[in-house]
Amino acid sequence: MQENILSTIQEKLPFCSKGQKRIGAYILDHYDKAAFMTAGKLGTTVQVSESTVVRFATCMGYDGYPGMQAALQDIVRTRLTSVQRLEVANNQLADQDVVSMVLQSDINALRMTNEALSRDQLNAAVDALIRARSVYIIGVRSSSNIASFLNFYLRTMLDDVRFVHSSASTEMLEQMRHLDERDICIGISLPRYSGRTVKLMHYAKDRGCSLVAITDSHQAPVARLSDYVLIAKSDMLSLVDSLVAPLSVVNALVVAVSQRLGKELSQSMLDLERIWAEYAEYGGYEANGF
Repeated sequence: MQENILSTIQEKLPFCSKGQKRIGAYILDHYDKAAFMTAGKLGTTVQVSESTVVRFATCMGYDGYPGMQAALQDIVRTRLTSVQRLEVANNQLADQDVVSMVLQSDINALRMTNEALSRDQLNAAVDALIRARSVYIIGVRSSSNIASFLNFYLRTMLDDVRFVHSSASTEMLEQMRHLDERDICIGISLPRYSGRTVKLMHYAKDRGCSLVAITDSHQAPVARLSDYVLIAKSDMLSLVDSLVAPLSVVNALVVAVSQRLGKELSQSMLDLERIWAEYAEYGGYEANGF
């Protein structure tokens, strides 16, 4: 339903009431704005009652207005240009407190992520990571920050972890040329879904590699390719991509891996602590004679 909401509206609109037709026509012409309106705001905009908007959502096959709105937002996240996103954000924020709006948006994203993230998928992904010969991590553009964070911690736990990064797709493919069915590839892909990440995940799949997707929807391109899908929901309040929920999912994944490794990880961390202490990695007091 989410992928076809606009075509569903077009199909059912001729059979709707006069007021509902105004709602449908407005959504088709301005879905980028309608996706972030409350039912009351949308009703006021097209001059119908809020209850008419709710009935329209039910007529389109949703349990209520929030379900239809979520479907519209999923489409918006993948279609809007940066300029359009900025316009939507300005309309949403208006004269409201920016800090409160952004923090509340992140809180909502965390709540939705907690509900959407499959514990079975997370546990299965952890098992696959521990079994794998090598772990490849892919994340470009804003997702590269999360990929780098994940790489930093997994490298302290697992024997062979590789952060695949470059500004050129061919160079990234070169870094992955040795992977095969013994390896696992983690792809972090958030709206607007970089084509580079999708190409690299396709390449890994063709090589027989197991795939883990960290993304916002089961309909996302990398999710449809992957063996394990970890959902991290996000809202779109500005030009800036919020990384709060994806980072929390990565945190959960890292903690789950550490818990599964148990005593084996404890010994590895002792070895690392000796190295850090010998070369004054933290603080630098010993190195400076304090």
